[in-house]
Formats: sequence, C-alpha cells, structure tokens
Amino acid sequence: MALTRNEAAPLFSPDTANTLRLIAYLALAIALMVIDHRNGWLVQVRYFASAAVEPMYRLAALPSRLARSAGDAMSDRTRLNQRNAELERELLLAQARLNRLQSVRDQNERLQQLLEAQRSLDLGVQLARIIDVDTDPFRHRVTIDAGARQGVAVGEAVLDAHGVMGQIVEVLPNTATVMLITDPAHALPVKSERTGLRAIARGNGALDSLELPNVPISADIKPGDMLVTSGLGGHFPAGFPVGTVRNIRNDASGMFAVATVTPSAALDRSGEVLILHNLPDPVGPPRPAPAEGPPATAAQP
Repeated sequence: MALTRNEAAPLFSPDTANTLRLIAYLALAIALMVIDHRNGWLVQVRYFASAAVEPMYRLAALPSRLARSAGDAMSDRTRLNQRNAELERELLLAQARLNRLQSVRDQNERLQQLLEAQRSLDLGVQLARIIDVDTDPFRHRVTIDAGARQGVAVGEAVLDAHGVMGQIVEVLPNTATVMLITDPAHALPVKSERTGLRAIARGNGALDSLELPNVPISADIKPGDMLVTSGLGGHFPAGFPVGTVRNIRNDASGMFAVATVTPSAALDRSGEVLILHNLPDPVGPPRPAPAEGPPATAAQP
C-alpha cells in the first residue's frame, strides 16, 4: 500500500542518529590517541585521572585485603599457639630430665658418702636401700630391701652417711623393718663427746628431734654438744654420731633437766643405709705370731 505524504519516514531515524554519534565518538577517540601518541598531550590528564580514581580502587579492594589480613592473623595465631604448646612440652621434658639428673647426682653423692663411711668403718657392713615408709604417724619405721637371705638379723644397727638411723626390729626373707631412733618406743644409750656424760636418748615422735630425759641439773651439758653411741647395751658399737644438743629445759618437777637433740642422720631424706652386722668377739688371749726362721723338722727315728 502506498504511503501518503504525511506518513513519509524521517530522514534520520533514532537508530541512524545513534550510529552517527558512535562514529563521531570513535573518530574523536582515534584522533586523541594519534595526537597523544605523537605529542604526549594527555600524559598529565591520565596522571590526574589515575590519582583521582586510585582511592576508589583501594576502597573496592579493602574488604578482600581485610579478609586476607584476618586470615593471616588467625593462621599466625594458630601457628603461635601450636609453637607455644610444643615449647611447653619441650620445657616439661627438659625439666623432667634435669630433675632426674639432679636426683641421680644426689644419689651418687649419697652412695659416695656411704662408700667412704663403709671404708672408714673397720666392721662388717652391708648396703641396703629403703623401699617403704610406715605411714602410721605414731611409729617411725622404714622397710629395707635386705632380709634373712642376705644375712640381716634382728637387733643390728642401721646407719646412713651422717649417723645412727635405728635398728632392725623385724626380719623377713628378703626385707627387714628398721625402727628409727625417733620412734617413741626406741631408746639409745649415748654419751657426750665433750664430757663423756652418759644418758639415754629417747624418741619423742618427732622426726627431727630426740630427748634426753632425767639429766641431772648439775650435769655438764650444753647446746652444741655432740652425742655419740656409748656402746652400752650391745646393739650399737661405740663412737657413732647420734645428734647434737639443741636446747636444755627443766622438766615438770624441776628436779631434772631435759635436753632436746637434733639427729645427725638424715632420717627423712636418706635412701640408702648401712647395716652393721654383729661380729663375734674373740675369746681368749690373742694367737701368738709364728716364729721367724725355717720350720723345725721332725727327728728321724
């Protein structure tokens, strides 16, 4: 159907106008690129444009940067916690090894002291180890790892490297029970090394003290006096350290004095002890020494 004059199409439709505008923009862009390439006129423009746009780039990258920083911080903290845990374990192991070495060194020192004491004693002695402690608060007794099969007998004295500890009161096949000198049921004849005064040292239930009851008021005894075994009673040979007088006080009656004594032996620390075996005393006069010279020959018949 033919179009009327009023319905004729326009010369430039909207699509045609947009195409022409695009061509114009492209031509302008090409011209600007050519000019910038040949003369560098747009360097400053690009510089200021980049400076103006850069904060927007930073702002857009901020969430990802914060998330990455938080992740790195958490990773670092996790690694630090793991490293701290490893270092704590290593420290505990090192401390345990150090404590073990210290214990071994102390044990070696005690054994060396016992060995020196054993060499200095011209007596039959036997080394034993404490393996148990009586938990009864009213009895001071320990168990050692030597018994009847090892030649231990009831009544034998027990020492450590510093002094008298007690005596054997019970013997089993492979163990023995030692009553310490601080046990309330124990009594030990002693004498003052300075004056020779004899007394009886009794246990009072305290592991760090003994008592000398019924000491005459006029007796020559004072704090600092060393007490040793007197040899009376037959169980403890004479001359072994027992303790040092700590203080002296009057008893309830006021007629006698009571001396408090600090034991010489390390009753609460010793782990190894020496057992003094009972040696039979020789009977009769000493055997004469053999005569020098060649032995006499029997007479021929």
